[in-house]
Amino acid sequence: MSTGAAAALTAHQLIGLLVDPGGFETWDEPPTAPPTAPATPPADPGYAASLARARERTGLDEAVLTGVGLIDGRPIALVASEFGFLGGSIGVATAERITRAVERATAERLPLLALPVSGGTRMQEGSAAFLCMLRITAAVQAHRAAGLPYLTYLRNPTMGGVFASWGTLGQLVLAEPGARLGFLGPRVYEELRGVELPPDVQRAETLAERGLVDAVVPPQELRELLRRTLAVLSTTPSPSPAPATAAPATTTATTRTPDAWDSVQRTRRPDRPGTRELLRRTATDLVLLDAPGGRSGALVRALAVLGGRPVLVVGQQRATPGHERPFTAADLRAVRRTARLAEQLGLPLVTVVDTAGAELSAGAELEGIAVEIAHCLTTLLALRTPVLAVLLGQGSGGGALALLPADRVIAAEHAWLAPLPPEGASAIVHRDGAHAAELARAQGIGARHLAEVGLVDEVVPEPEDPAGDPEAFCARLGGAIGAALAALTGTTEANRLAARALRHRRLGDPR
Repeated sequence: MSTGAAAALTAHQLIGLLVDPGGFETWDEPPTAPPTAPATPPADPGYAASLARARERTGLDEAVLTGVGLIDGRPIALVASEFGFLGGSIGVATAERITRAVERATAERLPLLALPVSGGTRMQEGSAAFLCMLRITAAVQAHRAAGLPYLTYLRNPTMGGVFASWGTLGQLVLAEPGARLGFLGPRVYEELRGVELPPDVQRAETLAERGLVDAVVPPQELRELLRRTLAVLSTTPSPSPAPATAAPATTTATTRTPDAWDSVQRTRRPDRPGTRELLRRTATDLVLLDAPGGRSGALVRALAVLGGRPVLVVGQQRATPGHERPFTAADLRAVRRTARLAEQLGLPLVTVVDTAGAELSAGAELEGIAVEIAHCLTTLLALRTPVLAVLLGQGSGGGALALLPADRVIAAEHAWLAPLPPEGASAIVHRDGAHAAELARAQGIGARHLAEVGLVDEVVPEPEDPAGDPEAFCARLGGAIGAALAALTGTTEANRLAARALRHRRLGDPR
């Protein structure tokens, strides 16, 4: 990633990078009256002069441009700050322009992209400008409540009240590489604390690492990401069939029950297809989002079209020898963020379970990993959007359990779920790891045994060697995912939530 922010682009330049040629129409009208500084009636001549210089230097009448543009022919409302106009600061007139644009986007049922770059609210206008953050936030909340996408792209810098309100309320929060993003400006921090703020604290990449930013994207790549995002969000789902009862759990060509220890060994093979490969091979449109730890981390987040339906995906990328991926408290917070995003956008959530377990360390305890697992469980159980869980391979401990509350669970033939890896269970029961195979077979951890106790609804057959035939492996799972999504989205919300409650009430009882 870049170690510093890209060269500053003006609002016009950035809009030009994003929209189709000739595809931007401004919504801006001249401010009704020049703002004054209430603390120095009738007006602060110094502030008035600053406004005049800003207008002359930028050719703009305020610190923001608004309008509608086309990205690959799809309309999207735009709000773009101009840092050259008093540092992109937000005064009363600026806030009014932003608010009107958000309200118009809502009225016209348009997705909205905010492109803030700002030092915060305009100090010369005092509390009046500061309180306008509430005005803008209320308009944004109404836009989101209408079921419309609100996306933000945080540029360098985005600070203060802008960062703490409409700048970070995007259902997807994107950021410019190296951008300074934060609440407290470094000069203010140094004045108040007497020491400098550590330079990496407010960098876009640091926030992405903690799951607070969904993707760090160079301006030159933003159009393509937005194009793919809008393609997913505008996908019309395939017609759903009439609601059906759950498919039988034994849908493989044979009803044989695999040996549990053989399944454990198979799912640990480093060349077995994982979550990323499953998505690459089954999604017709795919937007990979950032997650804690980046590509080397344990979590995968994506917007995707699966089985002809737009969905949010959050899954675990299992560890391989030499590339351990402990599932962290930050990962679990990102799971909950993704679940809430699915609900806000009205999309089904697909979770993919493939993990050797949550992080076991003193640091994880202090980060509250057990509490985060509990919050994941309650978040998924209460989610109003359809939830489909895919048990792809390894399913060990609380890290796996956190992603399993769902309306329906499908499992690969050799997938398994256990409170601990078999070696850990052996250590508890026999005080050594030598009885791992024995315990794996005794605990009923395999997919077919999980179907018998009500967790798994469908077992998907695997090729003899998924690593040697990943296309067939992923195609079979992709077909099952598509059919399950069709069934879930063909059921009314009330019936689905009632069935979910009954399902979890009965878990663990043999069928």
